[in-house]
Amino acid sequence: MPITTCIFDAYGTLFDVAAAARQAAAEPAFASIRDTWPTLAEHWRLKQLQYTWLRAVTGAHTDFWQVTQEGLDWALEKAGHGNAPALRERLLALYWELQAYPEVPEMLSALKSAGLNTAILSNGSPDMLDGAVQSAGIADVLDDSLSVQSVGIFKPDARVYDLVGERFGCAKDEVLFVSSNGWDAAAATGYGFETAWVNRAGEPVDRLPWRPKHRLDDLTGIPALAGV
Repeated sequence: MPITTCIFDAYGTLFDVAAAARQAAAEPAFASIRDTWPTLAEHWRLKQLQYTWLRAVTGAHTDFWQVTQEGLDWALEKAGHGNAPALRERLLALYWELQAYPEVPEMLSALKSAGLNTAILSNGSPDMLDGAVQSAGIADVLDDSLSVQSVGIFKPDARVYDLVGERFGCAKDEVLFVSSNGWDAAAATGYGFETAWVNRAGEPVDRLPWRPKHRLDDLTGIPALAGV
């Protein structure tokens, strides 16, 4: 069936999760991470994701802001900044103002102009997602931001992907699901969505039972995949 609905993961897909560490490192007060911020950002993101998976399989759900803080605390200690409260506070504040990737506004505008449904489907809590969407100035080209908070479990549980059909009344094969996380796009393939993996880092394909249907370097090709 034709694509009617384009659904996007938020962090790392629409919003640059490395932006917080990169911006802090450029500020004189935090010169201590000037040369190491990429590693700090990588560790922060990895632990953030790992904690969502562990909480999902153990039934110990919490909101995404909690795991974001816990992931940062681990990353700061790993980098030797475990006793740097000002740096911690600044990084967490910047996470509420993450930059969207440059191609995002034009890409979403093209989808909306063609009459497609557009939405975020994210582990993020509603207030975090609202902050990012408003900061990026893309609220007018999104129909909704769907959060796992309403089902009480993180991706890739199928109950999260169910939220799309419940919100838009669409069949699974009408959905183009887009994520920068290979495991997320793969799980969405297994669920029944058309999928695109935005592999900005050129990473290998995850060894899972399913694979993303499409692989892209950025989001500029999404309108074409959606038939726009």
